[in-house]
Amino acid sequence: MTGELELPAVLRRIVRTAMDLVGARYGALGVLDEEGTFLTEFVPLGLNSQELADLSGVELPRGSGLLGHLIRHPEPLRVEHIAAHPESAGFPAGHPPMRTLLGVAISVRGRVYGNLYLSDREDGKPFDEHDEGVILALAGTAGVAIENARLYRQARNRAEQFQRLLLPRLPDLDPFQACAVYRPATPPGHLGGDWYDAVKLPDGSCVAVIGDVVGHDMRAAAAMSQTRGMLRALSFEAGTPPSASLEQLDRIMEVTGGELLTTACVVRIDPGQRGWTLHWSSAGHPPPLVLWPDGTARYLDAEPGTPLGVDTTLPRPGHHVALPANSTVVLYTDGLVERSDESLDRGLDSLADTAHRHAGAPLRELCAALADHHPGDGHDDMAVLALRTPATPGNAPSAGRG
Repeated sequence: MTGELELPAVLRRIVRTAMDLVGARYGALGVLDEEGTFLTEFVPLGLNSQELADLSGVELPRGSGLLGHLIRHPEPLRVEHIAAHPESAGFPAGHPPMRTLLGVAISVRGRVYGNLYLSDREDGKPFDEHDEGVILALAGTAGVAIENARLYRQARNRAEQFQRLLLPRLPDLDPFQACAVYRPATPPGHLGGDWYDAVKLPDGSCVAVIGDVVGHDMRAAAAMSQTRGMLRALSFEAGTPPSASLEQLDRIMEVTGGELLTTACVVRIDPGQRGWTLHWSSAGHPPPLVLWPDGTARYLDAEPGTPLGVDTTLPRPGHHVALPANSTVVLYTDGLVERSDESLDRGLDSLADTAHRHAGAPLRELCAALADHHPGDGHDDMAVLALRTPATPGNAPSAGRG
């Protein structure tokens, strides 16, 4: 039990272990509210599919009858005939019949956290003193396991909060529309190196960045924050090609000892004579995805360049493409599309399909759909940044080439 750190899994494992130790057919763990008065969670095991179907729609127990007795009197409780007990409240319609009961309280740091209930030994005999002693011993270990899981959950939540604090709130990019979503990895406690950023420049262009520092720890998160800050400063000067920003960043990282491998993609959307021009450069990062006004989704496949921190002597390729009004540029990290059991191309195809289906939706809905229905396996954190071009900018001069 103490080897598991996810609280829901810990609770289920406690119940299953208790059932196995005394040969009980049914088991459950009820979690008390903060006042210790009612059950706020109820984790039942042992019900077969038909019994579960019969109880469909029945409200989970709140702690009346014998369950309530154990809440008010947290001493071990053994009952040979549940229906005959003076405090028995009976069972709801569809509930399987149960005859015997063994209940013990589980304490965490001296406070009753909940109660463990067991019913009906497989051999048909009532629970005895030996069963009670075994389950009392188990309850002590269960309290430790629950406390460990709760502390781990707190640490994970703090880590995620720290990660989100490192990510910027997108500034006002008007007349561009923008939206970003970040999701942490499903493995608990993982800090990530994913980041995004966007800024509107005085000349009317807009620069957007997405990147990923390799690693899932505090070091990767700190490197991510530092890299994001440097890249924003390098990209702020009007007319700076994205390839030049990445090239300069790579050199700075080499001098300052940036040792963690980093991928990034920088795009700049410039106003032009007849529309918008997208300039981009990639440092080993997945290609940008563009949604054209008619909903067509197309990746900007071009030479990606090497990740940052590999070789500063290698050239940084730059690319550009014309964008009409109401085009959407989607930047994302590899956690959104990578799976260990499938090819990357399949993940990219799936992402493009989702983007196509939601191409006409507001950006917030589009980003949420990409994050919610991602083809990745969830083992890495993920970030999505989407920019939508405004109406054609008239006769504004071009802001340079990438």
